[in-house]
Amino acid sequence: MAFDLTQRLVVGVASSALFDLTESDAVFRNEGLEAFRDHQRTNADVPFPQGVAFPFVRRLLGLNEVRPDNPPVEVVLLSRNDADTGRRAFRSIASFGLAIERAAFLSGEAPHRYIEPFDCELFLSANEADVRAAIKAGQPAGHVTGQAAGTARWDAEKDPALRVAFDFDGVLVDDASERAFQEGGLDAFRLHEEQRVAEPHEAGPLQRLLMRLAAIQQLEADAALTKGYAPRLKTAIVTARGAPAHERVLTTLENWGVRVDQSFFLGGVEKTAVLAELKPHIFFDDQRRHIERLADAAPAVHVPFGVTNRD
Repeated sequence: MAFDLTQRLVVGVASSALFDLTESDAVFRNEGLEAFRDHQRTNADVPFPQGVAFPFVRRLLGLNEVRPDNPPVEVVLLSRNDADTGRRAFRSIASFGLAIERAAFLSGEAPHRYIEPFDCELFLSANEADVRAAIKAGQPAGHVTGQAAGTARWDAEKDPALRVAFDFDGVLVDDASERAFQEGGLDAFRLHEEQRVAEPHEAGPLQRLLMRLAAIQQLEADAALTKGYAPRLKTAIVTARGAPAHERVLTTLENWGVRVDQSFFLGGVEKTAVLAELKPHIFFDDQRRHIERLADAAPAVHVPFGVTNRD
C-alpha cells in the first residue's frame, strides 16, 4: 500500500530554511557551482548549523508522539541540490535526530512544482524567488528571513511546547479587506468590515495549515483524556485589527470550526513587543515591513501574498 500523505500535515522545507547555509552560499557565489559541489562532498559528514526554521520543524515533528502508530505530521525536504550534493543535508538531518525520510533533489529546478504532489500545507525556503513563484502558482509558501545565529533561544530543551503565530489578513484569509484599506484608508476598511460582519472571509494561503494544526490539537486533547498526554501545540493570531473589525475574525474562525488559543487584536499597536513576550517558534505575516521590525523578537516568515506584495 502506498504511503498516504493526504491525511497528514505536510510541510515541505528547503535546506536553506532548515539549516544555516551562509558558508555554503558564499562558496557558491564566490567560486561557482563545481566548487560548491566539491565543498559539500568534502564536508558531507559535517552537520550544517541550525537554521531559522529548525526549532519549528523539530518541534513540529515532535507532535508525532501524540499518535506514534499513525503520525499526523510529515516533513519533506524539497531541495534545489542534486542527490549527490544533497547528501550532506540528509546526514545533517540524521545527526540532529529529525525524523525526515522523504526528499526531492531537483538539480536546480524550482521546488514549488512539487508542493502539490507532496500535498504540502506549507513550503518554507530562504530563497525568496522560490517562495514568490510558489505563491504566484497558488501554493502555500513562506520566505524564512533573519539570521540563523541564536536560534537556540527559541528552542529551549526544557520547554517542549510548539507555539505558532499568524497574522490574519493576507495569511489565513484573502486580501479583500486589506485592499479596501489600501484603496480607501481606515474608514473604508471599517465600513467594509461592518457591512460584512456576518460573512466569513475567503481562505488565504495558510488556511489549510491552521486547519491541520487544529486537527492535531484535537488529537492532543483526546490523548490528554485517555493517555495522560500533555498537549504541546499552541496557536495564536496577532493582527493589527482592533474592535469592531475583530468580529469578522471570530466569524471566520467559527465558520471553519477552528479555535485558536490566543488572539491579539492590536488596533495598530506595534507587534514586536507582543511577539517578544509570546515567544512563538514561528510567526507568519504578509507585510515585509512588519517582518523587518521584528528583528530578534521571533523567527519570522514572510508570506508574499496579495495587495501588499505587488511588484
